[in-house]
Amino acid sequence: MLWLLVIALVVVGGSGLWLWKARAPDATTGAAAQTSAQPGGSSDQRRFGGAKGTQPVSVQAARRQDIRVTVDAIGSIAASNTSIVRAQVSGVLQSLNFKEGQQVQAGEVLAQIDPRAFEASLGQAEGALARDMAKLEGARVDLVRYRDLLAKDAIPKQQLDTQEALMRQLDGTVKLDQASVDSARLQLSYTRVTAPISGRAGLKQADLGNVVQPTDANGIVIITQTRPIALTFAVPAAHVPQITARLHASEPLPVEAWDNSGKTRLAVGQVATLDNVIDASTDTIKVKALFANDDDALFPNQTVSVRLQLDVLKDVLAVPQAAVLRGAQGFYVYVVKADHSVSTRVVAPGAVDGDWVAVEGPLQAGQPVVIDGVDRLREGAKVEVIATDAQQRAAAPDSAPSEHPHWIDRVPPEMAGELKAMTPEERRAWFQQRREELGKPSGPTSN
Repeated sequence: MLWLLVIALVVVGGSGLWLWKARAPDATTGAAAQTSAQPGGSSDQRRFGGAKGTQPVSVQAARRQDIRVTVDAIGSIAASNTSIVRAQVSGVLQSLNFKEGQQVQAGEVLAQIDPRAFEASLGQAEGALARDMAKLEGARVDLVRYRDLLAKDAIPKQQLDTQEALMRQLDGTVKLDQASVDSARLQLSYTRVTAPISGRAGLKQADLGNVVQPTDANGIVIITQTRPIALTFAVPAAHVPQITARLHASEPLPVEAWDNSGKTRLAVGQVATLDNVIDASTDTIKVKALFANDDDALFPNQTVSVRLQLDVLKDVLAVPQAAVLRGAQGFYVYVVKADHSVSTRVVAPGAVDGDWVAVEGPLQAGQPVVIDGVDRLREGAKVEVIATDAQQRAAAPDSAPSEHPHWIDRVPPEMAGELKAMTPEERRAWFQQRREELGKPSGPTSN
């Protein structure tokens, strides 16, 4: 029994000791928590920019410039005219006188059909015409003779009347023969297939040696008139009065066609006309624009992004789009002051033109506004201005900044210069990679 009592006391004592250690604060953990709770602790340094509290940012000066008022849309390219070139007579295709994809002119010979059968028909018609013209000429001579004889009472008048009727009959026959000749000549001309319109020739639809017919669905080739070429797109009906006023005043309305990514401008044209009705289901109206398309950058049935210029705001205050932020107080920008601190300025954004946006508010042209590194800024925060371009930062002298970034004391000296030359995104990626390599859940971050 004694040994059972000893074992029980040992178990109870060990459990109490274990519970006491579990509840006691760890010295290292407590020190870290106390440090992080202090305003100047390492946690705040990592989050808000190091011991000196500076935040690296990129800036660009506000400026006055012209801002275009534009409307963006999606449009479809259409050929001004499209023609399926078909054979007008049946026959064997002897030659193709065009290259696929080339520009052809109206009236240009595109193909040749075997003409021999049509030349023979024309010869027969011309022979019949010559024969009947000879008969008509003989009848005319006889008519003159009969009139002289009738004047001398040498023949009866009935014979003269019969000759006049024969003359009229032969005259009609000659006219019929002439029409046959004209028809045969026309059929022969159809063996030379010509372009009905000027435009771009597509792929051939018939090969040499094929028998082509007027009933062929695809014809010989399809021609699309792409110079000029048309673009159709829809804009909100609210813009109709402004567009109509510009058209009535004969003022051009520029239209830009961009690729689907919006990065490459394909062509510039202008509005030709508006549709005559508004689509009630979408409250939009169709607009048609024309492009010269001399470089063949636009193709029929191509889908493009459209930018219609409605107006131009002259000499307005503008800032980069990246500088305009939105918060509880509305839209605002951060302005860098002479003492390297930032100040919030509430602005009212207006028209957007590329990377710039027109603004109204307590802002002056030439004042630097923050365009990169705004995610941890606060009113009055100290900042370090760095170049936007990585090559400019690498070429900048080391003595130029009066304060160094908050992360520079926590990286090896040999990496400091390389990190300074990086963009904020590249630095974030670098730190993230280091954290993954070290297996840490969190670490120094940088903008």
